[in-house]
Formats: sequence, structure tokens, C-alpha cells
Amino acid sequence: MACLLLSSGLRVGRLVTAVLLTTALSAHAESAGNEQAQAIEHARRATVGILSETPLERQAGYQSKLSVRGSGVHLQHGYIVTARHAVEKDAGNKTVLPQQIVVLTGNLSELTAQLVGGSAYLDIALYQVDDAHRAQLPAGVGFAPHEAIAGDPVFTVGYPLGWGPAITYGRIGNPNVFLPTTDTRLLQSDLAACSGNSGGGLFTSDGTLAGIMHAIIKTEQSQADHRCSQLAFSVPATLVQRIVVALMEGRQPGFSRLGIQMAPVRIGTRWHVRVGEASGPAKEGGAQKGDLLMAINGTDITDPAQLKNYLMERTLPGQTVTLSIQRGDQKLSLSIVLGGA
Repeated sequence: MACLLLSSGLRVGRLVTAVLLTTALSAHAESAGNEQAQAIEHARRATVGILSETPLERQAGYQSKLSVRGSGVHLQHGYIVTARHAVEKDAGNKTVLPQQIVVLTGNLSELTAQLVGGSAYLDIALYQVDDAHRAQLPAGVGFAPHEAIAGDPVFTVGYPLGWGPAITYGRIGNPNVFLPTTDTRLLQSDLAACSGNSGGGLFTSDGTLAGIMHAIIKTEQSQADHRCSQLAFSVPATLVQRIVVALMEGRQPGFSRLGIQMAPVRIGTRWHVRVGEASGPAKEGGAQKGDLLMAINGTDITDPAQLKNYLMERTLPGQTVTLSIQRGDQKLSLSIVLGGA
């Protein structure tokens, strides 16, 4: 009987423990769900639409109906970051950034924003809402503290096909994609996006900015301007932040120049990166035509795009880097002071 009572007591104790554990897990899941819902709502409120016409065009009666051509994100103090191509205007045989744009907030307020600057090197532009109207913008979003990696859950908020704000969800695929549309690596994500999402934010699950939407792989449809895709590409937040900080400080972002024309070469069954021509910093540091590039600051050089990406994201003009090369049978380390691009 004593053993039976002990056994029953254990079963009751386990049942109580299981109930308490289930309750705790449910409370934790509910709390996590609430936090994510709040993060999504915050990102939604920080997202703006970029109207098709500028204030000058609107005054001239250029367009009378509401038309959204792109998306943007409020950072802080009225600063709106967006994709350069989402605001550019044709001016003769070139495209320029307008001095003013009109943005549409989530509560349908129209606000005028002044040009702060843009990067011709990357697809980023920065505007600032007039001081008198900044109170109509919600609290801004910050940049993600960590690099996005494959498998990370993400979501985007924007104005696909000119309506929204719409929210779609997915995950980071390849965080090192290179396209001919911009001079930087891009984050590939598997979430639905359309024309009009350009310039909107790619957000982490906690609502911080992982990147700015840049491009999609368009599907074949008869209406060329109304295309959507499940593959989207974004400029990484690390680069966006670097550009934004420089523009806020009234300067153009500086990128490093190594001074090497790179060429792929196959040795045996493996491809390497070879110096085609060396000039400027690389030549002064001792690099020669025909050298095989092995590593920079201990990071293996796998292809020209990877080296270019390393220079853009992890170095500054004037910084000294160690370039590991192979010249014939010799393995050498060169100290090179980077120039500015």
C-alpha cells in the first residue's frame, strides 16, 4: 500500500508539473507572439509610400490621382531611406534625384521631404521630412545589430503595385548574391515582392532593418510594370547604415580602392583570382601582374566579387591591409595602404 501511495503521489506530482510547464510554455509563446506582432506593427507604421509626383509636379497639375511608385522607411528625426531608383526622375538623357518628394504615411498623411543625398555607387537615397511635420511620423526603426545569415526569418513592408502597406514573410536564402544592377552584394530572400516594394525595408523578426529592397527576379507577363516574384534582393543593412551615416554628416560615403584589375584563372581543377593589372595602392604595395590573390587580412579570396565585397564592407580608405599572394613558387605578404574610390 505504501508503494502504491508513493506511486500515485508521483503521478500527481508529474501531472501538476506538466500542467505548470504547459501553462508556462503557453504564456511564453503568447508573449513571444505579442512581441512579434508589435515588431510587425511598428515596422508597418515606420513604412511610407513614395508618391509618383514631386511637389512641383503636383503644383503644376501633373497628376491628380493618388499614385505610389515605391516605398521607404523612417529611421529617426524625419530621415527617410529608400532605393535611389524608386525616386529618380528623367532629366534629358540622364536620371537625377529630385530635391523634394512627397511621402504617404500609414494614416494617409502626405508629407514633403527634402533631399539629403544619395549614393550613385549603390541604390540608396536619403530624404528628410520638414521639421514642422515630423510629429506626424511614428517612431523610427533601427538597423539590425547582426548580419543576416541563411535561414533567418524576415518580413517586408511596402506598396507592391502601388497599394498597401502590404506585409509578406519569408527567410534569408543566399546572403551573398551579386547582380549587375548594383555594385554591392545583395541579400536574397524567399518572400513575395512586386514593383513598388523597392525602397521598403527588409526586417528581422524583431523589427530591425536587415536591408533595403532593391530588386526582384521578374516573371514573364504582358504588363511589364506590374510584375511580382518570390525571389527578392536587398542591399544589406551594414552598407545602408554606412551610407546613411555619411549622408547625415554631410559627406559622401567613402569606399576603399585597392587598385587591382582582377582576372579568373584556372590552375588544375580549381579557379583562382589573378592580378590582371596593378595600379595605385596595390602597385605601390608591391603587387604585380600575374600574382595569385590568396587572402586579405586572413580572409580567403574566393572570387573577384568576394574581394570587392570585403573592401566595401570591412575597410576604409587609408587603412592598411595585408594581402597574401602567390608569385610563382613564393608565398608573400604585402602591406597595402588603401586608397579612396
